[in-house]
Amino acid sequence: MKLERPIALVLVALVAAPPGWAVQASPQATEQSPAIAPPTFAVGTSAVAVDVVVRDKKGNLVKNLTAADFELVEDGAKQAIESFTVVARGVEALPDPAVERAAAKASEPNAPAAAAAPEVATNETADSPAVLALVFDRMSGGGRDLAHKAALTYLSARRDGDFVAVFSIDLALHVIQPFTDDTERIKAAIDDASTQAGSSFVASGEKVRDLQSLEARAATAEQAAMATPTGGGAGSPVSNTATSQIGAAAAERDIARLQAGMLQSFEALERDQQGFATSNGLLAVVQGLARIPGRKTIVFFSEGMAIPDRVLAQFQAVIAAANRANVAVYTMDAAGLRTHSPTEETRAALEAAANARYQNLGREDSSGMLMKEAERNEDMLRLNPQSGLGQLADQTGGFLVRDTNDARNSFRQIAQDMRFHYVLGYTPTNDSYDGRFRNVSIKVKRGGMVVHARRGYYAVRGRPDNPMLPYEAPAIAVLDRAGGKESFPLKTLVLTFPQAGAPTLKVPVLVRIPGGAIKYTAATKEKDVMVADLAVVARIRNEYQQEVGRVSQHFQLSSPSAKLEAARSGSILFYREAELPPGRYTVDTIAYDAVATASSVKSFPLEVPGPAASGAELSSLVVIDHVEQVPASERDARNPLYYGEMLVYPNLGDPLRKSTAKALGFFFTARGPATARKGLIEVTKDGSVTARLSLDLPAPGANGLIQHAGTLALASFAPGSYELKITMLDGTKPIASRATNLTVAE
Repeated sequence: MKLERPIALVLVALVAAPPGWAVQASPQATEQSPAIAPPTFAVGTSAVAVDVVVRDKKGNLVKNLTAADFELVEDGAKQAIESFTVVARGVEALPDPAVERAAAKASEPNAPAAAAAPEVATNETADSPAVLALVFDRMSGGGRDLAHKAALTYLSARRDGDFVAVFSIDLALHVIQPFTDDTERIKAAIDDASTQAGSSFVASGEKVRDLQSLEARAATAEQAAMATPTGGGAGSPVSNTATSQIGAAAAERDIARLQAGMLQSFEALERDQQGFATSNGLLAVVQGLARIPGRKTIVFFSEGMAIPDRVLAQFQAVIAAANRANVAVYTMDAAGLRTHSPTEETRAALEAAANARYQNLGREDSSGMLMKEAERNEDMLRLNPQSGLGQLADQTGGFLVRDTNDARNSFRQIAQDMRFHYVLGYTPTNDSYDGRFRNVSIKVKRGGMVVHARRGYYAVRGRPDNPMLPYEAPAIAVLDRAGGKESFPLKTLVLTFPQAGAPTLKVPVLVRIPGGAIKYTAATKEKDVMVADLAVVARIRNEYQQEVGRVSQHFQLSSPSAKLEAARSGSILFYREAELPPGRYTVDTIAYDAVATASSVKSFPLEVPGPAASGAELSSLVVIDHVEQVPASERDARNPLYYGEMLVYPNLGDPLRKSTAKALGFFFTARGPATARKGLIEVTKDGSVTARLSLDLPAPGANGLIQHAGTLALASFAPGSYELKITMLDGTKPIASRATNLTVAE
């Protein structure tokens, strides 16, 4: 297993909250109930607060409700509403389309006088501004035009002092306009966003369906030829003709299947790339908004989110992060009034796949293509814009704008939601912070009401600054509980490496779990297949016990039942990198077995050293377990464990056995003055130096870093515990040193 470097997610600091940023309730709200702190949707030490928007069947805001009108249920258990606040920032509406049409008609020559438009009641208070992020996904030309028109609609209702930012998502997140209250800058940014074409993701679904139809027709022709009486004996002209027809039909079918499989593989990779880019971009915006108190709003313009299976966890992380940060996401299907329904498009793909499967019933599928097709069907269902975009909006308290080329009424509702909502506070009857998802349901006792609210939260203490992935939540909950135990063996190692041109150090974290320690269970969808679910999380805390870093990986393992023992005989190796400035930290590592609901936890101190007075820096001294030669095309130059074409696998504390190894290998990276080209390696046992060896250090590479690897013969080591120390010398003067411990056995 190669040590893989994860995709980095850069969280952008979007805006610093202006002085005095806080939500103030209207005078009417103050009379109804005492004011509470700015609302957040997160679990603190005990309380949960969630904001709610209520409308009647005509879409009008309902603004006269009290706490007695609400019923709140968490995981099926009714909760007592302990606090109730009305947040009213002055409910302003976009111009009513009917009023606009009447005004236009009234401006016509000889038009009768129109009745005066009704006044909109507002609560003008000295309150905090609303916060809105407009996020434009990659779209076609028509989608960009519609999104541009809809975004400009918002400006006609924008209130002076409200802050708006504009972002676009391509293969990365682009900040077109940071948060500002300048209307002209906002308009210019919207214009700019609508002109960015972005990367082109060519949909091959229609071509795949054509090939599937061709495959089905060829299979039908083959079956018909086989069923046709040939007449004559073997070798007769009739028999030879029929055989030729059968062969041609089979070849045509196989070629069509091959081409369809190639296109489907490319399409799957393309959807993964698109889905990760979109999810990561949204996650960065949400995380930046988390720093601002109160309800925030994102309007996301897209022609559909790609949510294949590999992207699903990241997509769910966006929803979880939005709920924790009190961010309501409104989504708009920028395709507008579609000529072809996305539901019909999905149905066509599924019917073509089903027909292909029917034609191949009873045939051996050695290529696994039918299984791949089943996986793709699930992806197609998630690709429906009214599925992915709808789920994102529905589960974060917003709504999906779809099947329209005129979004004025929808933006009127979004503007109202930003200015008026209720905040319900309660203490969950389930006080176990187990990291599991809690479903929250809010109903209004009056009839005919439509409620928009978040659907739940992950029961984890505090509000981590880093985005929390769904599979991380149960593991983090275990870390937060005192006295985490070791249910199965766990080996950990944390290293530090200087970086070229950076004040921070790279911090690789390695965790190893025996494969036999993980519990497997029968798969629900596949016969004779066993599956396991393991999450590994490493959390880094500073001296004030604040989380400053977190890295993780989700291992979803599977094996045929007949090969399970072989699969369990190996080890699971976790490798991730963090970046930290010099300082003292605590590293908490946990492996959480979701099937067995068991975990192992280890915590230990970490010191990230700064440069010595001479400017010299040394990495951790790595004892080598083994090395692997990696092709140039697969190497990652950013991985500090690469030494030339070799990838170094560190020893995680296992004894070095003289019976199986002849040498002790070591590796380190250094940086220092040009005169520092010597090193000293020392071996100490029971406080006494047993060996000392001078080293000649190589010249620095293009990045200014020196890498050195060497060996010591194990034959001279008696069994026992040792300290291995490297010292960097400037002439004969020691300027930096690092050490590590190791054990030698026979």
